[in-house]
Amino acid sequence: MLINDEGIRRRKKTISSKDDFRINKQIRATKIRLIEADGENVGIVSLREGLDRADAKGLDLVEVAPNANPPVARVMNFGKFLYEKEKKEREARKAQTKVEIKEIKLRPKTTDHHKGFKVRDARRWLSEGKKVRVTIRFRGREITYPEIALEDLREIAEDLSDVSEVEQAPKMEGRTMFMMLIPEK
Repeated sequence: MLINDEGIRRRKKTISSKDDFRINKQIRATKIRLIEADGENVGIVSLREGLDRADAKGLDLVEVAPNANPPVARVMNFGKFLYEKEKKEREARKAQTKVEIKEIKLRPKTTDHHKGFKVRDARRWLSEGKKVRVTIRFRGREITYPEIALEDLREIAEDLSDVSEVEQAPKMEGRTMFMMLIPEK
């Protein structure tokens, strides 16, 4: 965790760094399985021979699989390797889509007028590509009539059927009944 100037905690970005790999003299094993720069598997050689081969080509010896027996080391340009790895991680992060879940909360006694406002908000969120969770909370003796809440949820699903699909059917959990709607594809 990092704390910025405003005192807000931020999670440190997990982009590869030099500390994630052992290179050249940092490698501790005496024998390694060597892979050349062109991808050719040389086999098991001494660390000294691996370092000499990498040095002869003007490249680095990088331990890519430290837990193998013996560890696997590759002859490569380490700076270029880190750049490529970082670039792939950035692309993967860019491709991720974070789906936001919005929620509308109702009660079994909610009026149709008030329910209309909530449904309109849900319609807007669904058209923006967000998921919507519709929750009906029971208080006191209202819990003895779950069919009222079930009917309300079905009406809402029907009203929003042109922009959404029901991902999770109405389900009871404690004193709440909920259903999940997702945007129509």
